[in-house]
Amino acid sequence: MPISANSAETLALNVLSWLVGNDELLPVFLGATGASVEDVRDRAGERDFLGSVLDFLVLDDSWVIAFCDAHSVPYEEPGQARAVLSGSSEMHWT
Repeated sequence: MPISANSAETLALNVLSWLVGNDELLPVFLGATGASVEDVRDRAGERDFLGSVLDFLVLDDSWVIAFCDAHSVPYEEPGQARAVLSGSSEMHWT
């Protein structure tokens, strides 16, 4: 069952909250995205920014697993949410 846009945004906000609470991973996120702490606060409601949060998370399977285990989320859901936020939920690679 496809994830809704609202659910995708909610999941991305949960990922962002998880990142902010992770003292080791937050600096990696900021460095990789070029975002500042102010950007995190000011842009948290923007769909593009939330997409970048999910882009970052799915870079590493261990991060996906850690987030999903901590929030009882199926492992495939962050990728599905990213597809919805990017508008590519209908994309097929085969």
